[in-house]
Amino acid sequence: MGTQRLEGKIALVTGGSRGIGRAVVERLAQDGAVVALTYASNESAAHDVVERVRKDGGRAFALHAQLGRRGDAAALWSAFDAQIPQHAPGRSVDIIVNNAGIGRSANLTSLTEDGFDEVFAVNVRAPFFIVQEGLKRLRDAGRIINISSGAAHLAMPEAIAYGATKSALDNFTLNLAKELGARAITANSVAPGIIDTDVNAGWLRGNPEAEAHAASLAALGRVGQPEDVADIVAFLASDDARWVTGKVIDATGGSGL
Repeated sequence: MGTQRLEGKIALVTGGSRGIGRAVVERLAQDGAVVALTYASNESAAHDVVERVRKDGGRAFALHAQLGRRGDAAALWSAFDAQIPQHAPGRSVDIIVNNAGIGRSANLTSLTEDGFDEVFAVNVRAPFFIVQEGLKRLRDAGRIINISSGAAHLAMPEAIAYGATKSALDNFTLNLAKELGARAITANSVAPGIIDTDVNAGWLRGNPEAEAHAASLAALGRVGQPEDVADIVAFLASDDARWVTGKVIDATGGSGL
């Protein structure tokens, strides 16, 4: 295990069964937190994460949560309340990581109303109400970390709705920082660039030209890995980041410089 600087802390990570979310779960558990991770459909992947964490000496448990529907936040927290006594005393939480999200590869003329509503429901509405419902459980000096995207600050017409959701999430972060500062709760966004995850596997992995192009976009000259993002989240979750709030932390490896 790691430095245990999150010993005694309880974290909730949405979308924690794969990719960036999985790396965040593993890193927070390595640092000593009890981690509740949510999954939408891939139960086996979620339980694989839990088993890996436990094998490494950490503590984690999985919650099924279908986000993007009315009442999703209340259902998630009810499931959390039911399970947390088995893993840690009380029904409190110290760290909320809003990682779950979906993309829509559609431009202005092709995006449907249903597609628009779905991407905003999962990427914006769900984090909003997860935090709203979670505030009664979030301890003072807690942490809210929203996983945004470098796309929030770039013109990407082929993913116009996705970029808009991440811009909205960053504004949500800003307002949370102001609203909750009196309780010493910090709120920050982490904005990754191209990361080697299952979401990007179809066009990135096994395609040397695509990988070379993606690497060329970053000043650091490589494609990002989930652990690159998870380490930043771990910093923001720790007491070392107690004086950082209301910020969007660039995690693109210097893309677009």
